[in-house]
Amino acid sequence: MTTAAATPLPLTGVPRTGLPPYAVVVGDPARAATVAALLEDAKEVAYRREYRTFTGTWRGLPVVVSSHGVGASGALLLFQELAQAGVTHLIRLGTAGAIRRGIADGDLVIADAAVRDDGVTQQLIPAEYPAFAAPEAVLALQRTARAAGAPHHRGVVWTRAAFQPGFLPLPVEAYERAGIAAIEMELSALYVFAATRGLVAGGALVVDGANADELVDEEATGGYDPHRSVVADGVARGARITLDALRLLATDVPAQAG
Repeated sequence: MTTAAATPLPLTGVPRTGLPPYAVVVGDPARAATVAALLEDAKEVAYRREYRTFTGTWRGLPVVVSSHGVGASGALLLFQELAQAGVTHLIRLGTAGAIRRGIADGDLVIADAAVRDDGVTQQLIPAEYPAFAAPEAVLALQRTARAAGAPHHRGVVWTRAAFQPGFLPLPVEAYERAGIAAIEMELSALYVFAATRGLVAGGALVVDGANADELVDEEATGGYDPHRSVVADGVARGARITLDALRLLATDVPAQAG
């Protein structure tokens, strides 16, 4: 007889209980497998739709690696079920288009906060509520990026629901003047969810182009290529940096800036 506890969660298929508290979340299921390959004793525990989940150990720390697909609304479903299964710390390792000048392809953007243009959190809580990272996660990522000698930047990112350009004018110039670092599609949902549930969340984004909207507008996405080696190398660095940041958070050692 199957008990309720043994039945996996309905959307992602992850176990209802017993997941490690520390998780890396990524968009692409293939990237989840790539990150999981860095772990000891990695095993796939669920794969439904875009949601592919592994467990394993990173330098003695049990961790989860899971994919959420493209877009904030679907990603939010993963975050909810991971939290239900026992995850308390989540760092998103994603890709983003640079907006601020001086950020190169392959660089890492550590996101202090996100603009809530995600298309879903406005249905959960008023728009005035901020989307912000846990300070300890930001500082842990900054510390591990420095230790790795990786080019990195801190700043606010723009989470936008639509990847392709649309009919409405976009506030790109205003965001450039405000110093927004990059644009991506899921992080504000993670930050709002985590903050309202008392969880710890952070974001490390590998730059795969300059200003995503301008790139995808060229010959129906012909100018946008996230599959270059400079991006793959940045993701490989970012994976280790993110896993090291989770380990740093787990040790409860203050991650001081400086």
